Amino acid sequence: MKNPISFSLIEGVASRQAHAAIPAGTFERELGKEGFFGPATHMYHAHPPTGWTSFEGALQPRAFDLNRLNSEQASPFAAQTVLFNAHCRMRHWRAPNRMDHLVRNSDGDELIFIHTGAGDLYSDYGHMAVEAGDYIVLPRGTMWRLDSREPVTALLIEATNGSYQLPDKGMVGRHAIFDPAMLDTPKLNEAFEAQKIDPDWAETRVVVKRGEKQAVLTYPFNPLDAVGWKGDLAPVRINVKDIRPLMSHRYHLPPSAHTTFVANRFVVCTFTPRPFEMDEDALKVPFYHANDDYDEVLFYHAGDFFSRDNIDAGMMTFHPCGFTHGPHPKALKGAFTPKKKATDEYAVMVDTRDALELGDLPTGVENMEYAKSWMGGGSYD
Repeated sequence: MKNPISFSLIEGVASRQAHAAIPAGTFERELGKEGFFGPATHMYHAHPPTGWTSFEGALQPRAFDLNRLNSEQASPFAAQTVLFNAHCRMRHWRAPNRMDHLVRNSDGDELIFIHTGAGDLYSDYGHMAVEAGDYIVLPRGTMWRLDSREPVTALLIEATNGSYQLPDKGMVGRHAIFDPAMLDTPKLNEAFEAQKIDPDWAETRVVVKRGEKQAVLTYPFNPLDAVGWKGDLAPVRINVKDIRPLMSHRYHLPPSAHTTFVANRFVVCTFTPRPFEMDEDALKVPFYHANDDYDEVLFYHAGDFFSRDNIDAGMMTFHPCGFTHGPHPKALKGAFTPKKKATDEYAVMVDTRDALELGDLPTGVENMEYAKSWMGGGSYD
């Protein structure tokens, strides 16, 4: 924000340090701007901010079990849309064993997160082996296809009419979280040469998507036939296991500290295993916050999701802007004394500046009781 109305005051009973030394019998709630980067105030309440007795209306928190999307889609363009707005579209894809055509997304860069499985991705730029935990950024207009060696499920995050960039890592430097040298690119290797002469691709279809329209181009040869390339635009890949999270042993860092990719009006963050905070008075679970500038989406990839109850790998939660959220009631019991020394969760977070709409999901995918899971608010005891 430019020239925000900003000052620092303390009124009543409060902690001078956010997320630590919370006054006895109170619950901290952060009201902030610009997704934890802007002005903020910390309220100290006598009751849990999620202690509602009912939650009605379209803005309630939602949870989806994407494992229930069982049908395979021959094309990523046929993948089930879960959430979307004008700048971002999130889809769940169960890939076939082998795509029988190429695709080209003309709407924006595509970010593929491989949730399960492994395979080989072929594109204009060459060959790239992919596996569970991989992020693959495909620039807009890239022709590509995927051959699965193990059944692949993936979260597709389209930067509609936009591009992905790396975040500004500020004072920690550009090599923090992950060194750009860790980004892998496709290779014009033996696998790529072999697919050029594969008789299955003697005639090739390319499906092009632009908005709600598609076109099919048929070639009497395999158009993935590059003999070389140069430049500073190419697909890149990094695995979540190669991400080294920022940590503070005395302070619970906000989700923005874990930003992995930045796009137009949304960001993608990654939660990876890390030690819990060591100071006795430091909060060790996500703090209650309103996040009044962003809608928040979390896709759970693997591990024990310590701040959520009854959430398993392959599920997604959606917390619209405008209501306070934070740890589930059961998680509060570990707010200051966790049961183990470190987290072991992997999750993908997408925060969008613009309101997300819900896709036309099949019955049974959404947990219609999710809002009730917050009721009562819990306690630190």
